[in-house]
Amino acid sequence: MSIFDSHTHINSHEFDDDIPDVIDRAKALNVDSMLVLGYDGESADKMVKLINQYPNIYGAVGIHPEDAAKYDDFEDQLRVYMIEPKVKAVGEIGLDYHCDVDHDLQKEIFKKQIKLAHEFHLPISVHNRDAFEDTYDVIKENDGAKYGGVMHSFNGDVQWAQQFLELGMDLSFSGVVTYDNAKEVQEAAKYVPADRMLVETDAPYLTPMPYRNQRNEPGMTRYTVEFLAKLRNENVDQLAAQTSQNAKKVLKINEKNDGR
Repeated sequence: MSIFDSHTHINSHEFDDDIPDVIDRAKALNVDSMLVLGYDGESADKMVKLINQYPNIYGAVGIHPEDAAKYDDFEDQLRVYMIEPKVKAVGEIGLDYHCDVDHDLQKEIFKKQIKLAHEFHLPISVHNRDAFEDTYDVIKENDGAKYGGVMHSFNGDVQWAQQFLELGMDLSFSGVVTYDNAKEVQEAAKYVPADRMLVETDAPYLTPMPYRNQRNEPGMTRYTVEFLAKLRNENVDQLAAQTSQNAKKVLKINEKNDGR
């Protein structure tokens, strides 16, 4: 079994003291590849060190909608990170209407980062919280999936799953899908074609059952894959292989050249 955690933040402060152990535990649970997302200068610098140190760790970088006001000061630095060969996506970007940041500003910065992704021919990793309609509209109107894209930690119903899939976005499922109160997300997970599904942790957040309320880490992607396989009545090894293949496809990973 080989599992790809398509969205993790082991570059956050929660992992300052034990990254090698975290990576070893992930490998023990067959999570042997991951995408680490940088969200500011410090976390992006950590991401670059990780992708250059470990062969099957890849990177993405972008300004989270909570920090939309910081984008213009950070754009030039973002372009520097994009030159890194193992930086494979722009993200996470998107809209978060739960946070106290002007919605129009969030949409403006979302559009700017989609344009940046187009410039570098990169897919996007999209954060959406309480903003389904506007997130959909921005992606559609700006051809956001032109070079591929992922709805990170998808938390919508079947109808929204269908609409984002039609835009060309793949859907990634986190530990949220394992929660008892996530029935709509579970129905969406059953609906998504196997070749359009990814899995992730969003570590250190969104820990899957039965470890909810503990710190999440990449190895726990294993439990989400096992849950999804049971939910979809599929073979767990095949689902792990398929979701890994999907991640490598959308991120355009060529292991011969990229897995250094």
